[in-house]
Amino acid sequence: MKKFFKKLFIYFDRLNFNYKTAFLVFIIAGGMMCIIILSQISIFTMKQDFDILFDKRTKSLMQLENIKDSYKVNIQDTLLDFEKKQISHTQAIEVLFLAQEIIDKNWDLYKQQIELKNKELLTTFIKTFIVKEENYYENKALKNSIMENINKKKELIKKEIEEINQQIDYEKFSNINLEINAISIYLTSLINYDLNLAINEKRNTDKIFNVIIIFSIISIFIVFLFSVILSLLIIDNFRKLHNSLEHKVEEKTKELQELNKYLEIKISKEVSQNRKKDIIMFQQARFASLGEMLNNIAHQWRQPLGSITMIIQSFQTKMSLGKLTASFVDEKVNDALLLASSMSNTLDDFRNFFSPNKIKSEFHIKNCLEHSIELSKYFLNQENIQVTLKIRNDVKINSYYNELSHVFLNLISNSKDALASNVDKNDRIIKIVVNRFKNHLVINFVDNGGGIPKEILPKIFEPYYTTKYKSAGTGIGLYMSKQIIEKHMNGEILCKNIFHKIKDERVFSCSLFTIKIPLNQTNGNENEK
Repeated sequence: MKKFFKKLFIYFDRLNFNYKTAFLVFIIAGGMMCIIILSQISIFTMKQDFDILFDKRTKSLMQLENIKDSYKVNIQDTLLDFEKKQISHTQAIEVLFLAQEIIDKNWDLYKQQIELKNKELLTTFIKTFIVKEENYYENKALKNSIMENINKKKELIKKEIEEINQQIDYEKFSNINLEINAISIYLTSLINYDLNLAINEKRNTDKIFNVIIIFSIISIFIVFLFSVILSLLIIDNFRKLHNSLEHKVEEKTKELQELNKYLEIKISKEVSQNRKKDIIMFQQARFASLGEMLNNIAHQWRQPLGSITMIIQSFQTKMSLGKLTASFVDEKVNDALLLASSMSNTLDDFRNFFSPNKIKSEFHIKNCLEHSIELSKYFLNQENIQVTLKIRNDVKINSYYNELSHVFLNLISNSKDALASNVDKNDRIIKIVVNRFKNHLVINFVDNGGGIPKEILPKIFEPYYTTKYKSAGTGIGLYMSKQIIEKHMNGEILCKNIFHKIKDERVFSCSLFTIKIPLNQTNGNENEK
């Protein structure tokens, strides 16, 4: 639901101003229509309540008519039939008592309905608007007087019927008929009174209803007219505000366009300068690596050159002693050619590393790591550093071989410097672990060189930042490594200090470099062991 309203607000913001104003008018008009409908429903509901009250008041008149009929038919006619000897005394008495029960029941129902209507009349606003309070109490006193007279007459008739039951007296028949005629007159007065009161209330309620209808129509017209005027004023104000904002937006847009042009020119200049700086730093990193490689080449050539020198000297020695033979010459020439071939292969290895190859190629990560370790063999052996390579997943990737090898060489060189200055010769270890985690190739470099100081750790990937002597380092190795991994390979390189059992049961303070390379970027989804 929240997303639905969010999309609705976004859609509403994209609407044209004219559509928004039309929508506002529609909302106001719809609200007015709802108010009109609800007001009319309320008025007609009140009118229905008035009609229901009128029906209740007229229904009580039926009780009085039933009482009149009971006196006329059940009592007077029964007494007349008894006088004419058409029914027996027992039958007459049964009918008279039954008539008395019917009359009492109808009279009690009438009084209950009258009490209920009086309560309703007192608890609703009809008392205030339909019947004046003084008229209400005056009429109530008159009605109570009539009802008291009816009660008295009823009791007299009931008493005389009791006497007739005990002893037949025809003179009492005439008295009962007179009393019944009097009750009929009282009942007729009471019926006329209630009927006139109901008609007057109905007439008054109709007048009030008509006045309310007229007043509601006038109010609705005034409110509707006011709403239309208010809507027009709001829309006109919105239009002016909209035009003003459009003008300001146009001015600001022009200013922003000019500012963007200026910033584009400035940014292009800064980018150009940064590219030049990156090229210079990359060249410096290459030169620094070149120095280390030349040192490795010199070391790897030193032993073969010594051997070749000894072969040449052996020719001179054999010649002076007269023992130089063809077989000896062939043997030494073959040895010399083998040594020269080894020296040539060494040159090829280092030459390939420095070739500016920017074309991706497919290779196994194990071969790249072993090649980097082989190139670093001289100074690793010189510092008595043991390298442990653990390949859990030899992934085949499509990337830049030489650049990745350059990153590995930088990490090995940094570990070598830390180990040479902080760790005993017998405990210097570099541990490299290669694994695959989901769609990433993860390479961890761990060394037990004591870790990186906390104050230096956040700055190690900054350009030209180094803790070495100026003659020993340029401070751009890790910076260039980060550029290669993140920009060229869309990967990530991280560093942190850990405590690790890198050699035996002893726990060493170690530095951990983690390289993450996404395989879907390098198209290296093969997993080979």
